[in-house]
Amino acid sequence: MGTIKKRVFKFLARINKQVLPSYSKKRLDLTQATKFQMLVIAWKWYVTRNTLD
Repeated sequence: MGTIKKRVFKFLARINKQVLPSYSKKRLDLTQATKFQMLVIAWKWYVTRNTLD
């Protein structure tokens, strides 16, 4: 069951990379980030964390 979960998160990580913006490349200041930008950052962190487990 763990390998299916990992495959799903790896797939999500690839989609995130293509679709969602990279705020680190844009050098976004987290104190200036909007709620939507913080949501995107949190989502990408969650997917990355589960991909690496």
